[in-house]
Amino acid sequence: METTASASRHISIHIDRPVGAVYDYASNPANLPEWAHGLGRSITKTDGQWIAESSPLGRVVVAFAPENELGVLDHDVTLPSGEVVYNPVRVIADGAGSEVVFTLRRQPGMSDEDFQRDTDAVLADLTTLKGVLEGA
Repeated sequence: METTASASRHISIHIDRPVGAVYDYASNPANLPEWAHGLGRSITKTDGQWIAESSPLGRVVVAFAPENELGVLDHDVTLPSGEVVYNPVRVIADGAGSEVVFTLRRQPGMSDEDFQRDTDAVLADLTTLKGVLEGA
């Protein structure tokens, strides 16, 4: 069954590290290969753009929101087709630690199975981020 692009899922994870530490690490595109495997295992800065070689997607351009004190890690991923996928992400205080919340938006024409696969991939990436930052 296919539905419209209006569906969203908020995928979150608690990380036992201060907000500033989580934001500083996660906002650095050079760190993406260590935890965001959905974007690929390598990223380089070329002509002012961060280029990731993603096995399922091909060559993509990743552009983060400007550095900020609000924990906003929103980023656009420009696919090889030229389509831009906007990904809202926040790092918020959760006691002495942090919560990272990724809003996954269902893309037009996406099947339930593909939406679940993307959900699982985002959760896996957030779990890896948690492990890296907590030293696991």
